[in-house]
Amino acid sequence: MDTPWMNDGSCRNHPPEVFFPSDGVGVTIAQRICATCPVREPCLEYALENRIDHGVWGATSERERRRILKARREPIEAYASGT
Repeated sequence: MDTPWMNDGSCRNHPPEVFFPSDGVGVTIAQRICATCPVREPCLEYALENRIDHGVWGATSERERRRILKARREPIEAYASGT
């Protein structure tokens, strides 16, 4: 996998456990760090493409990424069914 963008992530200045929180407060803290990250978009796409279901990636929680993936699938499924 080509991930040189990871070297530029704001996360590199924080312990990894910050991005793998056990509660909603921890998710909010991680998302605040990600909010101004210069590589937020490639980070999110990496998590989506690799179906990473733990932690905060690209300023999104696990639940938010599931919603994004579902939204991306729905237009494809509608097209495939002819509706």
